[in-house]
Amino acid sequence: MTTEGEQMHALVERLYPLCRSITGDGVRATLEIVGEYIPLRVHEVPTGTQVLDWTVPQEWNIRDAYIADSAGRRVVDFAASSLHVLGYSVPVSRTMPLAELRGHLHTLPDHPSWVPYRTSYYTPEWGFCLAQETLDALPDGEYEVCVDSTLADGHLTYAEHVVPGQVAEEVIVSCHVCHPSLANDNLAGIAVAVFLARALAEQTPYYTYRFIFAPGTIGAITWLARNKERIDRVKHGLVLACAGDRGQLTYKQSRRGDAEIDRVLRHVLAVSERPHSIAEFTPYGYDERQFCSPGFDLGVGSLTRTPYAGYPEYHTSADNPDFVSPEAMADTLAVCREAFAVLDRNRRYLNLSPYGEPQLGRRGLYGSLGGRSDAQQAQMAMLWVLNLSDGDHSLLDVAERSGLPFDTVAVAADALGAAGLIKA
Repeated sequence: MTTEGEQMHALVERLYPLCRSITGDGVRATLEIVGEYIPLRVHEVPTGTQVLDWTVPQEWNIRDAYIADSAGRRVVDFAASSLHVLGYSVPVSRTMPLAELRGHLHTLPDHPSWVPYRTSYYTPEWGFCLAQETLDALPDGEYEVCVDSTLADGHLTYAEHVVPGQVAEEVIVSCHVCHPSLANDNLAGIAVAVFLARALAEQTPYYTYRFIFAPGTIGAITWLARNKERIDRVKHGLVLACAGDRGQLTYKQSRRGDAEIDRVLRHVLAVSERPHSIAEFTPYGYDERQFCSPGFDLGVGSLTRTPYAGYPEYHTSADNPDFVSPEAMADTLAVCREAFAVLDRNRRYLNLSPYGEPQLGRRGLYGSLGGRSDAQQAQMAMLWVLNLSDGDHSLLDVAERSGLPFDTVAVAADALGAAGLIKA
């Protein structure tokens, strides 16, 4: 029987060969596969649509691309890896000397066997990415250059999956779907989001959870532009990226820094005793910077393992399925589930017997703890919940102030509520 981590890794491997970009059939093919795991509502936004300060660009699709030597041998071939072509390359069909061709070639001299990932979304250009050692082996001479692509009016494609909750207030989970053949950035994030959605669907969550699968930057901007009227429903959010490498977890806080999602992730990571780091917000990175732009200022943080650009394999062919591990993805998923369990159960309560400490023994609350190894901790949790249930403090406040695990505090609140001593 395969584990969840192994299933997520299998999804990464399946998605890896597809040539994705900010628009085009690669995005649609990716969403079609994701749609086999969870139901999706796919949106198509026409070229030229104004989205905030941006405009939806022309759609890019590619069928073939190569550089061939004088003998017709393909020395660089898009069919071998979608990274070989500069993203959004305009079509070209020419023969030229190597000296001229070099101006359109991108390599990584410090990692001569790796192929870089490069794009030219908004500047008409063409180019190829290849290993430095491949370039070094090319003799002078004439080369046939072909990029069989189209840039034409079409659509930007993104998708949503909604897990209904008990209330209409929402938690958004966002991941980008525009990178070709990069396993950690961001296929691992897609896989974790898919399996998180499936896990939530097995419950009856308090919040409604909206999963957004969109191209980076322009996709998030498009979603925000199309949802401005209902943005006040979004109470919390998390951007998932770089979710499968073997580095420690990193949580990047929202612009606010004290949003509930920030406090929850700090608490969950600290209590779990996992190695981790907490990063301050910066207006650079993934789509948290769109959700946290000052006009929206949503409580949206970002969860990664090693942050973007923090590992040598970032945006190179070395970010392949072997670079991500089932265990790391399973750990990222577990933290998401733990964090959302806290979000879903975090309430403010009112003590219905606030004058003096109510007698817990005659209500069977002390007796019910007999024999438990954590009886003293559970008893302290009840006292803390009673004392801070003044309508102003949440259970997370109680957990932080008492130093007790949130789950212990929540269980105590459940027992006190059942005994009629507090109410939400």
